[in-house]
Amino acid sequence: MSERKPVESWLTDMDGVLIHEGVPIPGAEQFVKRLRESGKPFLVLTNNSMYTPRDLHARLSRMGLDVPVESIWTSALATANFLEDQRPGGTAYVIGEAGLTTALHDIGYILTDTNPDYVVLGETRTYSFEALTKAIRLIKDGARFIATNPDETGPSTEGVLPATGSVAALITKATGVRPYFVGKPNPLMMRAGLNQIQAHSESSAMIGDRMDTDVLAGMEAGMETVLVLTGVTQRNEVERFPYRPSRVVDSIADLVDRI
Repeated sequence: MSERKPVESWLTDMDGVLIHEGVPIPGAEQFVKRLRESGKPFLVLTNNSMYTPRDLHARLSRMGLDVPVESIWTSALATANFLEDQRPGGTAYVIGEAGLTTALHDIGYILTDTNPDYVVLGETRTYSFEALTKAIRLIKDGARFIATNPDETGPSTEGVLPATGSVAALITKATGVRPYFVGKPNPLMMRAGLNQIQAHSESSAMIGDRMDTDVLAGMEAGMETVLVLTGVTQRNEVERFPYRPSRVVDSIADLVDRI
């Protein structure tokens, strides 16, 4: 592999890297503290579109992780960024929570169920048959279909939950229309995040726990990639993929001294 520039900015996934089921992973607090002390730009990313950055800042603070609001980048923010670029001042019918609706309000979008430009599907724990039916009819009538992320399942203390990707598949089956997914592994989310912190891919690293989202998105965005083994992908699974991370480490604790 060609020699890379020293890492001057860091992007890291949240679940499976910094926290696991609401508990900080050993080394996460030290990693975030070292980042803040270094003054290097960084972002904590999540494909979950339910929460606003302020919500996530509060949740992480309660766990002892001091991540500034401006250092949190969600698939909801990336989706809003994409829509503002594609169709400024547009309209959307939204299925999702405050993280998504707030992001769209903040770019001046009007949320409506009357002839919207887009149907935007995000994460929620209360998918309703009525809302899905409305989305299907609007898409059949010509609304463009956007989804915040392709994750098919999400974690919970009780076990896996159906996530945006699974619900999007239901809508696609009913309409014949596939959504455009903005979140990881789409490198668009990574590049938009890099722009937010005015960082360059050649001197940036992406840390994640999943080969099929975090590592893939980081690689396609041109960044150094680091896989941690505290989440989804395990060491013996890495070789199954046609691409490789730049580095595999046991946990975020192994990266503290790299900052």
